[in-house]
Amino acid sequence: MKNNYMKNSYMHPLLKIAVPIVLGNIINQVQMLTDRAFLGHVDPLYMSALGNVNSAIWTTISCCFSLTVGSSILISQKVGAKQMDECENYASSLVKWTNALSLALFLFWLFFGRLVFTLMGASATVLPMCMDYLHFFMPIFLVIGIEASTMVIMQTSNYTKPLVWFGLVRSLLNVLLDWIMIFGKLGFPAMGIRGAALATTISEYVGVIIASIIFISSKKLFTRPRLSAVIKAPLTPFARSVKLGINTALEDLLWNSGNLALVVILNSISEVAAGIYSMVFGVELLVVVVIGAIGNATMTLTGEATGAQDVRKFRGVFKNALLLSFACSAVMLVFCLVIPGPIISIFTKDQLIISTCGLYMLLMCLNLFSKSGNIIAGNSIRGYGDPFWMFKTQIAGTIFVISMALLFVKVFGMGILGVFLAVLLDEFLRNIVNTLRVRWIVRNCF
Repeated sequence: MKNNYMKNSYMHPLLKIAVPIVLGNIINQVQMLTDRAFLGHVDPLYMSALGNVNSAIWTTISCCFSLTVGSSILISQKVGAKQMDECENYASSLVKWTNALSLALFLFWLFFGRLVFTLMGASATVLPMCMDYLHFFMPIFLVIGIEASTMVIMQTSNYTKPLVWFGLVRSLLNVLLDWIMIFGKLGFPAMGIRGAALATTISEYVGVIIASIIFISSKKLFTRPRLSAVIKAPLTPFARSVKLGINTALEDLLWNSGNLALVVILNSISEVAAGIYSMVFGVELLVVVVIGAIGNATMTLTGEATGAQDVRKFRGVFKNALLLSFACSAVMLVFCLVIPGPIISIFTKDQLIISTCGLYMLLMCLNLFSKSGNIIAGNSIRGYGDPFWMFKTQIAGTIFVISMALLFVKVFGMGILGVFLAVLLDEFLRNIVNTLRVRWIVRNCF
């Protein structure tokens, strides 16, 4: 019988998981872009501060979320194999020990935050701004474990709709509080970058409360563990999950470390270089979070396919996800070709910066196609149960992108353009390698 990869049996479950995550992520990115837009119009140096802060802070946050990938893989595979007792063992251990990890992250930033930004090369002008933001943002680390474990349970239960409401309430509140606290509206003092951080923290806590209520009360979360199981949960199942997840965490750490290195290189060019980079990739994130949501759904469904030993489902999900992600990249390319200036003007009034960003926006859009392939192929490989492969390719990619950036900037004197070209080449080459790996899995492992 002829294979039909576009059949609804593959596309529908993919969209069922991905669409709510997409909507939640877009809402979240609009919130982050609002931060950048408000702060960029107050002081252009705030953008450089955000470039430094976001690169460092989100490195640690993404590591926490990445460690839960192992739990997501194993729970999905147990669901596919219909082993629900084992599913609860992994889920209960995830909920308990991820929250312990978030406390460790809070303590790290409490004691070592200034050292991190200093080592990144933040200037004497930008460093105090980074620290102001960090001081008001740090309480968020205490609830990262709740967010990460809740997302895994919702995703593996194929019930991600609550993420939309969680994100919507949090982001609308954050935009309102940004306006009040950054600019000093409604009788509040103008707090600048500190106000942006405080608004984010307050909004995050409100969102976590809503997500927790849904987590406790919803009857659709069939992978949610019982409270008694969470209390008694040993470390061993979480350790097994981390054994898988650590590869993704290290992969993300390497990617973010590479990004931190690029920020250091950009800081050596000028005080505004990191800000320009942050603005352009802030726009890219609007699409990446959509593709990332498709990737999350891909990992869940390919994990179920692996547990059920269903090669047709594995292959069908991969091809549908790839098609969706390429379509998103194409839409963004059209926008950047037609209106690059108006997009950048959202973040700054500086006409010189706006006029120089057109080429960078085009390169970013071209890079999205390779990044799409990497995200979908990578999550398919993880769903199969081989996250170590992605870690290995990221090692090579991090070395490559830093080396190329140094070559283009320091040797050829290409400035910011050299950094963008290095990123584009890295994503393109890894996309080829990872796609070939998926083809090998499909042909040889089922």
